[in-house]
Amino acid sequence: MYQLDLPWLLVVLPLPLLVWWLLPAHRETSASVRLPFFTQIAKAAGINPTLGSVIARRGWVQLACETLAWCLMILALARPQFVEPPIEKVEPQRDLLLALDLSQSMDTKDFRSPDGSTEARVDAVRTVVADFVAKRPGDRIGLIAFGDAPYPLVPFTMDHKTVQAVIAETLPGMAGPRTSIGDAIGLAIKMFDKTTVPEKVLIVLTDGNDTASRMPPVKAAEIAKQKGVVIHTVGIGDPKAAGEDKLDIATLQRMAADTGGRYFFGGDQAQLAAIYDTLDKITPQDQKNLSWRPRIELFHWPLGASIAVLALFYLLSGLAGVFKRRAPA
Repeated sequence: MYQLDLPWLLVVLPLPLLVWWLLPAHRETSASVRLPFFTQIAKAAGINPTLGSVIARRGWVQLACETLAWCLMILALARPQFVEPPIEKVEPQRDLLLALDLSQSMDTKDFRSPDGSTEARVDAVRTVVADFVAKRPGDRIGLIAFGDAPYPLVPFTMDHKTVQAVIAETLPGMAGPRTSIGDAIGLAIKMFDKTTVPEKVLIVLTDGNDTASRMPPVKAAEIAKQKGVVIHTVGIGDPKAAGEDKLDIATLQRMAADTGGRYFFGGDQAQLAAIYDTLDKITPQDQKNLSWRPRIELFHWPLGASIAVLALFYLLSGLAGVFKRRAPA
């Protein structure tokens, strides 16, 4: 689409007429003798009169060329542009970070799958979490694995296929045999500090209690709250277990409550899938559409045309004058 960026400048077009009308040319009266047959006398006397001997008047060709050049210059000042079709960009308004417990206990085969068979906890987590990622096309998603220490596996990205591929390759014990929930939250806070989105959500999945963190999970959750991070916690495994494998439900509940999140417990793959379906509903996609229309400046075309019109007219006028003076009397 073609448009003028400064169309109001077109009001300047009649300015020469206003100047001609309001400020007429200066005329001076002097004593002279008017000879209507001056040209014939000069010819009879064999004299070629100079240009000053004849009153020069603007011809219609010159007037037309100068008028056209003026209109083109004003058009150039109005900045004609070609506006291209809009380019739209979707910008996510939420960063979603998944923290997965990959301690050795995740290899325990006590999770019942939909077909009735028993599978390892990590297998159920991989299936459910990968499906959850597939349902979140509008969010930037990051991935953390924690065991003896937390490790960032995928930074925040819109490339969800990469996130799913990394989830599929996770193995129990790859981050160490123990569990460091508090340190995982601390790493999440550092990752969120580099983002500028208004919503920051952390989903922590674990099957045990904190046995390796240098920072207590509740203290880490307090810092997360100050940073505006909402933590949802998901506990899986056997709630009746003892020792390091015991699920610390009270801590997970407090972490979620303190940050405005929710706590869930999944005893099998169906329950875990239902949990992530609920998380999908309570964190609806939030996006902002940005639109931008590229503009191509075209002012140089009318400006160049105005210069070309004047140059061509005065060039032809000059050549005509030269040939006229050289012509035999």
